[in-house]
Amino acid sequence: MFTTLISPNDLAGELSTFRILDCRAALGDPEYGKRVHAEGHIEGALHADLQRDLAGAPGTGGRHPLPDAEALCATFRRWGINDDDQIVVYDDAGGAFAARAWWLARWLGHPAVALLDGGLATWPGTLITDLQHPTPGDFTRRPALTQTVQASDVLANIGQFTLIDARAQVRFDGVEEPIDPVAGHIPTAHCRPFQGNLDASGRFLDATALGKRFRGLGTNPVCYCGSGVTAAHNVLAMRVAGWPEPALYPGSWSEWIVDPERPIES
Repeated sequence: MFTTLISPNDLAGELSTFRILDCRAALGDPEYGKRVHAEGHIEGALHADLQRDLAGAPGTGGRHPLPDAEALCATFRRWGINDDDQIVVYDDAGGAFAARAWWLARWLGHPAVALLDGGLATWPGTLITDLQHPTPGDFTRRPALTQTVQASDVLANIGQFTLIDARAQVRFDGVEEPIDPVAGHIPTAHCRPFQGNLDASGRFLDATALGKRFRGLGTNPVCYCGSGVTAAHNVLAMRVAGWPEPALYPGSWSEWIVDPERPIES
């Protein structure tokens, strides 16, 4: 069972037995993932859409709130996924979007899910354009393997939680904010951009190097970002490092700033 990362060679060796999700997305182009999937994808892969499948409707809960759990289970069944299947997720953005699918599968209690290390760029095989029409699976919701906190929990525990922000340093510092209407970060947070989990080739750093990135920050780690998507990348990195599962604040910055009474720093 693969529960964090899978190498391209390991995926190629068991390709026909795995359930593969193509999680490519682009925040500024909602149709990007569907388009590039149709242009070419790993054999057997199904398109998992960030907006339609991997998030709920945007609103006071942030730009990418968690989807309804039962609806997501139904989507997994529609994708032909069974309770005993190995799921593999990939994208072309260093795992920024695939990590969300990895986390969501664990949120539904499915341990056998792994991210393709290095993403589509490392795939040694050819890409196909045939679209899949799988037989519905028997996927069911089981006890969550993840932890979540809500905005009220964060507010009540500033100083007790170790908040880890996956956004770029310039957004954390409030110097630039290209997406959300308010710049800055949650007070006491530490900036650990998700891109720092990767080496120059786009693969995850080894466990020792990842451990150094997060060591010494404090106890009760809570990962967040702009909308709860790339925060999952830091959750995955900490798991690769051999650490216990940190909590995720799904609403993240885009939810936090909805209430002007919540404190911010920049």
